[in-house]
Amino acid sequence: MTIPNIITVLRFLMVPAVVYSLLVGAMWPAFVIFVIAGISDAVDGFIARQFQQQTELGAYLDPIADKLLLMTVFIMLAILGHLPHWLVVMVVSRDILIIIAVILSSVMARPFDMNPIFVSKANTALQIALASVVLAELAFGTTFGDLRWLLIYGVAVLTVLSAAAYLRVWVDHMAG
Repeated sequence: MTIPNIITVLRFLMVPAVVYSLLVGAMWPAFVIFVIAGISDAVDGFIARQFQQQTELGAYLDPIADKLLLMTVFIMLAILGHLPHWLVVMVVSRDILIIIAVILSSVMARPFDMNPIFVSKANTALQIALASVVLAELAFGTTFGDLRWLLIYGVAVLTVLSAAAYLRVWVDHMAG
């Protein structure tokens, strides 16, 4: 197993640690673990590209680890009352719809690689920023006020735009 894949597997293991920290009200550790997970995502990608350690396994594991971490943190923050439920339903529903589209394409013998598009990357970046801001607020007892709401509405808009863009690409693929 390559070093980037080991780092990715460790990121999977950080998910229960973040959940546990949030459940017991240990916000500072939750914030630190989330930041370390984010840094590990950048590090494993850098190592994989720089040292030609890109693998097919890593190509699957990395985005799954990222989504698992983000979705889990979003769901936990909503359950704990720190993110609006409507936003989390939007974000999770979009990801579920993408997964269903990929599976349906495969079942119909029209396999489809859902490659990230710009609006999706921007959406993920805002999701990370939002989770970081909320966790930082909880960890340090501070508030970013308007920034949090700007990120919430930014994530909502980009989630809708991203879902629509993926739907268009998928429908074109299935029709073609």
